[in-house]
Amino acid sequence: MNPPVILDLDHSVGPLPEQHVVALGQWQEALRFGCRLRVIERFRRVLDEALPEAYATVMLGSGDFHHLTWPLVERIRAAVPFQVVVLDNHPDNMRFPFGVHCGSWVRRVAMLPAVSHVHVVGITSTDIGARHAWENHRRPLREGRLSYWSVGVDVGWARRAGLGAAFHAFADADSLVQAFAEARRREPQPGYLSIDKDVFAPEVARSNWDQGCFGLPHALAVIDSLGAGGLVGSDITGEVSLYRYRSWWKRRLSALDAQPAVDARALAGWQAQQHALNARLLAAIGQVTGAPGRR
Repeated sequence: MNPPVILDLDHSVGPLPEQHVVALGQWQEALRFGCRLRVIERFRRVLDEALPEAYATVMLGSGDFHHLTWPLVERIRAAVPFQVVVLDNHPDNMRFPFGVHCGSWVRRVAMLPAVSHVHVVGITSTDIGARHAWENHRRPLREGRLSYWSVGVDVGWARRAGLGAAFHAFADADSLVQAFAEARRREPQPGYLSIDKDVFAPEVARSNWDQGCFGLPHALAVIDSLGAGGLVGSDITGEVSLYRYRSWWKRRLSALDAQPAVDARALAGWQAQQHALNARLLAAIGQVTGAPGRR
């Protein structure tokens, strides 16, 4: 069995069996929330040197690092094009003029030649509603490279804008998961799975972003639906950690995104809840993972 990898940026991921830990605390300030493209290019070289030849799920720590999925997907060497399935409460396809950040990386992954399609599943955020429509990158939606699967969000604007085929809206999570699983089983394809645990309701696991409505069974059903095509790679983010940016600019950006504060008194309990959830998710992913080639 290949080991899970912890990119230890914020010391938030608990111990895992047979883990491979890459100590990266010195990169936290540079990468957290967002960074210039030249920074993530340097970080790609760090990954090339630090990651083992073969590995299982990569643990990214806080959801503030979800943009690191981009270089991880780029590393996949699959024999055929593969889809990327993202469990997330947000589209992560928003405009960000300063490089890439945890809410803008999906557009870049959707345009990779090896990626046939990106599905963002579990969105309850109004980031995809009419008020924020202008903030979404429309090209991957219009070109059929990206789909949103949402619960309880009014996305009628998308149909009027000619983007209706990219939006799958549901009244509840059960209906969404059933439709998504049926679609994947009809058209099995290798996949890369990225889980941001803010897709879960707060009682399942607390994160440091506004949260969705998924229960654990919803996530397990999505993972199971990918079994026919197999997984070529996976990552998990959405841990909870405390951090104060040294940069006033990042403090300002975080405040503009209305990122909720983490209660230091509750942190240990929230992290224990997260660690238990990780074990369940990793076990399920292990059942459907293929044998990808990675450089």
